[in-house]
Amino acid sequence: MTSDSKNLSRPATDDTSDVNILVLLFSILRGWKTILFFALLGLLIGVLYSRYETTTFQSDALIQIESSSGGISALGSGISDLVPSESSPAQTEAELIKSRMVLKPVVDLLNLSIRLNDPTVTAIDKIQSNRTYSQENLPTYVLLETSDGQAQVSQFDVSEDYLDTLFTLVSSDNGFTLTSGFDTFKGQLNKSNRFNGTQGLIEITVNELPSDDRPISITKQSLQNTTNAINSALTVAEVGNQTGIIELKMVGSNQDQISRVLRQIVLSYMDQNNSRGSEETTKTLDFMETQIPDLRKELEDSEAAFNKFRTENGTIDIEQEASILVAENARIDSQLSELRLKKADLTTYYTDEHPLVIQVDDQIAELQSRIQEVDTRIEGLPEIQREFLQLSEDVSINREIYLALLKNYQQLQIVKAGQVGFARIIDLPINTYRAIAPKKSLIVLIATLTGLLLGIMAVLLKNMLRSVVKDPDRLESKTGVPVIATIPRSPLLARLNKSKKSASRLLAHNDVNSLSYEAIKSLRTSLMFGMPSESKSGHRAKVILITGESPGVGKSFISSNLAEVFSQLNKKILVIDADMRLGELHKVFNMTQDNGLADYFQQEGQNLVDVVHPTSLDGVDFIPRGKKPHNPASLLSSDKFSGLMTEVSAHYDYIVIDSPPVLAASDAMILAQYADKVLMVTRFDKSIEGQLVYAVKQLNKANVNVDGLILNDVKQGLIGKYSYHYNYAYGNTK
Repeated sequence: MTSDSKNLSRPATDDTSDVNILVLLFSILRGWKTILFFALLGLLIGVLYSRYETTTFQSDALIQIESSSGGISALGSGISDLVPSESSPAQTEAELIKSRMVLKPVVDLLNLSIRLNDPTVTAIDKIQSNRTYSQENLPTYVLLETSDGQAQVSQFDVSEDYLDTLFTLVSSDNGFTLTSGFDTFKGQLNKSNRFNGTQGLIEITVNELPSDDRPISITKQSLQNTTNAINSALTVAEVGNQTGIIELKMVGSNQDQISRVLRQIVLSYMDQNNSRGSEETTKTLDFMETQIPDLRKELEDSEAAFNKFRTENGTIDIEQEASILVAENARIDSQLSELRLKKADLTTYYTDEHPLVIQVDDQIAELQSRIQEVDTRIEGLPEIQREFLQLSEDVSINREIYLALLKNYQQLQIVKAGQVGFARIIDLPINTYRAIAPKKSLIVLIATLTGLLLGIMAVLLKNMLRSVVKDPDRLESKTGVPVIATIPRSPLLARLNKSKKSASRLLAHNDVNSLSYEAIKSLRTSLMFGMPSESKSGHRAKVILITGESPGVGKSFISSNLAEVFSQLNKKILVIDADMRLGELHKVFNMTQDNGLADYFQQEGQNLVDVVHPTSLDGVDFIPRGKKPHNPASLLSSDKFSGLMTEVSAHYDYIVIDSPPVLAASDAMILAQYADKVLMVTRFDKSIEGQLVYAVKQLNKANVNVDGLILNDVKQGLIGKYSYHYNYAYGNTK
């Protein structure tokens, strides 16, 4: 054996990074089938998910929060003092909207605590129908559409222990059946039914149920769970910064349902807001209503006493001094009445220790001191005049107090009628019927791109974990053995092998003008000039051993076609199928495996002439594998095989031996001692580099030098343009 062919000239590379990028790119392109599979899988998942996902709609509303109510100040400073103004930040109101105080009236009005569901709907049903039936809550009933009809419930009240308990409704001949797993009740449609269960009372009115005994799940949710469910679909936030505009958004699978619920939430909040806005006025009016009857009675009593005194004593002329004292006393009493009224109003909000209450008390004490002074001076008047002054003073004071309180009462009535709170509705929710989710085209696109990315990652991971044979230069550096030929794939022969219409795989019969055929001829030329001058056997025949690292690399294809191109040189060729286990070389020559190499060893009286068969090719004879023996390696190591090789070497110019794979059997190591050239076939983009390197090392350990590698089945395509070992045909291409 020679090693001259190991001294190969390699092309210089100027930019290693460019080559690495090209190798990476081409490795991805070679895995296009895997990438396409993952992309189509992602596309399928995206389409199915977009059909499975529930369609979501959105409804929105706007509320303006004003800083204060201007209705009271417009009536004058006196009334404004009685009803203090307040400010309400938008963020505080946003949280208030989501409170149970606002949501409970909505839950009660629309029966939102009653939940209906169709348990028979599966994921496959949702994908097939591409729609989801959702319940609708109305003030009079709760409705759920199904494929078998609708379920309608107008009342469902349970005891506290039954809250959030799942019940099942099923129609029956005489009405319906209600079950909870422990209790079973039978009721009539369109009637109020009352049941006593193990955990309490149940009241239910069912108007309609689906046919075909389709079950409907029904639950009476607790207020907490119901409001939590509403808040999970409700978003309340201020628009911008310090704008005072609150935006309410609600999402759900039913556009009519979410718009209806959101509208009621807005109206419920406005009712609460208006109630809070008039709360102070209402308290003041309630206080006045309790005081007016008493003041009216006091005025009537004082007037009656004064009239009686005048009737008994006649009209009395009051002196100027007395008139002044009476006027002053009346004025002081009027001020005291106003202060007492103001104190009574303040004590409804503050304690007696509040600074404003203390200030009023001080003013009252000062006026009472002045009254004592005036009373002292009046005591000096004559008795009849003093009594006259006292009675006229009572009438005047009671009249002033009564008229002042009555005036304020009428003004507050006007204020209460005009108070609207500090919130104003800007926009109520409307139905748009535009789905906000799922965005089907986006989902499909993302799923496809994700599948594409996963496919690329799978290809790269596969290349990292399983480095296949691709680059001849890399093979030479890994194994230390030169690549003496690259055999391109014959597209015509590949199609014939797939359709199984061609029994022969000889290129000379099927694709004589292909690059593959020219590459086989180039291999023949390389072997002719690389052969030693004398064969190992000392006879005329040069022995070529064809092996591979694993099955399926194309040994038989190379052996048969190499023998055919040698026969064109008017040489006598013998092809031996030494793979006595699974050899199929006889199929290439359209023969049977009978009377072959194994029979030569096992059957007594077998001569060489009995196992050597002529083929349809001129100058080419063939020894098939024969009947499968139990010990092929032992037979090849026998003297009988050595005698066979000696005998045939005297009659042929070239002997091509097709041996079993190196990693599958040790036969190749035994046959290599008769070979002048040991060639190992490996398959492009299929054989694994690690296995090939290991096979070469195994032969080297057995003192067998591999003279060359044959890279078989190189695909003609973009990758071929970057292969320095590619061969080109030159001649007739018709």
